[in-house]
Amino acid sequence: MSYRNDEVVEKIKDTVDIVDFISSYLKLDKSGANYVGLCPFHSEKTPSFTVSENKKIFHCFGCGVGGDVLEFAMKKENLSFPEAINFLGDRYGIEVKKQSPEDIKRQEQRNKSYEINREAAKFFLNNLLENKSALKYLNDRGINNKVIRNFGLGYALDGWEYLHEFLIGKGYKSQELEELGLVGERSNGNGFYDKFRNRIIFPIIDTRSRVIGFGGRVLDDSMPKYLNSQETLVFNKGTHLYGLNNLAKSSDREKLILVEGYMDVISLYNNEIDFSVASLGTALTPSQVKLLKRYGEEIYICYDSDLAGIKATDKAISLFLDEDVTPKVIMLGEYKDPDDFFEKNEKEDFEQLIKNALHFIDYKIHINKEKYNLEDIEDKIKFTIDISKDLRLLKNPIEIDVYINKLSKELNISKEAIEKEVFNKDEKNYKKKQTRKKTKPNNHRNINYNMNTVLPKSDIRAEVELLRMMILDRKYYEVIDAQNIFKDFKNHTCKEILRIVEDIYFDEDYIEEERIRRIIANKDNIDFRVTELILDREINFESENIEKMLNDLIRTIRVNKLISERKQVRDMIKKLDESQESMDPNAFSELFKKLTSLNGKLENIRYEDRG
Repeated sequence: MSYRNDEVVEKIKDTVDIVDFISSYLKLDKSGANYVGLCPFHSEKTPSFTVSENKKIFHCFGCGVGGDVLEFAMKKENLSFPEAINFLGDRYGIEVKKQSPEDIKRQEQRNKSYEINREAAKFFLNNLLENKSALKYLNDRGINNKVIRNFGLGYALDGWEYLHEFLIGKGYKSQELEELGLVGERSNGNGFYDKFRNRIIFPIIDTRSRVIGFGGRVLDDSMPKYLNSQETLVFNKGTHLYGLNNLAKSSDREKLILVEGYMDVISLYNNEIDFSVASLGTALTPSQVKLLKRYGEEIYICYDSDLAGIKATDKAISLFLDEDVTPKVIMLGEYKDPDDFFEKNEKEDFEQLIKNALHFIDYKIHINKEKYNLEDIEDKIKFTIDISKDLRLLKNPIEIDVYINKLSKELNISKEAIEKEVFNKDEKNYKKKQTRKKTKPNNHRNINYNMNTVLPKSDIRAEVELLRMMILDRKYYEVIDAQNIFKDFKNHTCKEILRIVEDIYFDEDYIEEERIRRIIANKDNIDFRVTELILDREINFESENIEKMLNDLIRTIRVNKLISERKQVRDMIKKLDESQESMDPNAFSELFKKLTSLNGKLENIRYEDRG
């Protein structure tokens, strides 16, 4: 046990594409949801060796051999288990090391966490089965005991210490329960209270059937409507999906539906549509998209039909396109979400919605038609420009041509005009990207300022540096945001990137630079030299200098603003002084007062610098 690191084993199984790995040893052909080939472990002429990409296992129906990627490596390369870990770790760049005492302790804590969560889930389930009002709430929504047991649904009693007392009675410590977000310490320090009270409980289960967290929904109209587990040693909201454990059990899955909430997944399952998952109380992440890509060939987005749902759908589309996945969007019409839909409709009705799901471009066209009045000339122009930007997301030239023809007929705008809007700007952006690539040193993010790239004017350098730090780490963004200086940014490109950063951090905790590149490429009047300085230049600083750096940059922004305002006031005074018309003494006096105030503010900043 001192050698084996279970976290590394899990990472190898999650990271390594078993189809890709086994394909390096033998030819595999797609057969339904699986892959088949001639078994490498016994002689055969008819393929009986099967690999399941979803389940991440292989099995030969001829000789009976089977297992996961580690077992294939052990058998094919004649390796021991530790040797197979090292072999795959080296091949796929996964660090493998002997477990230190700290690693062993961490693994023991993880195992204890899974154990506590399992006991809590059993407690919640028993509460539900014994509570008539909670059961009635679910039964009234058509959710029967079979569905309840399949998802492990439960009920948190309406009291302050039921769960705490139960788990303490099982021998667990209050501190352990608090770290898992099951209980909280009272403000007076006198004991603990249950976090989940009088709520339907949704255990969150990973693909290895371990309970990693919980979601809770109120039975009435009290707020918050949903309460979710905090992030813990075993639970990271951005890397798991609700309902994926059920999906992982099936190897024959063509479709996958992404919905917003727990009840949507359960309502779909309750109506025999058992291929949906939901993100866990946060915006969809790139990690979750990678998971979805593994488990479904056709991916559908079915978020809420309100404004927040429309915004979330648009972001999800972008993330899928980043992973070369072309999603479709299920339109719910008058219904808010799938749970709402099934209150008045049946399985066949929803299956029809799936058949009628929109290609993501058709969805964007639909949404923009709601946004603009196409009878108005200005709105029609804005609509065409927006959709032209969306058409650049398509990679297939035939698809682009089809949509251009379609828009030309619908809008009564010439095909040539739409093509010019789509292709000319796209070509321009492409050339800019190619130029940027040439200025980058070999695989280094530092920009060589002597190679076709010039530093920005000194008055926007602070904006560039602050944006780089904000993109680097959300905590820097929050510190800078608290200083209320975003309104003082001057450079157009910096302001556009700042808006993108604010928008991403509204829902997410980190930023991928390539995502900013893709968004900014579709905006007008962008200085790509400034973009490169923000996205491609490393910031080198010692950790103890971060606070000083931030303060200096923020002070520079404020000084630049004051200097700019002072120049405007001086120009106005000069203009008044040179005017041939009679001078307004009050206006002149007000300008001098403002100039004196600005000089005083600048002097105060300089005094602070000296002090």
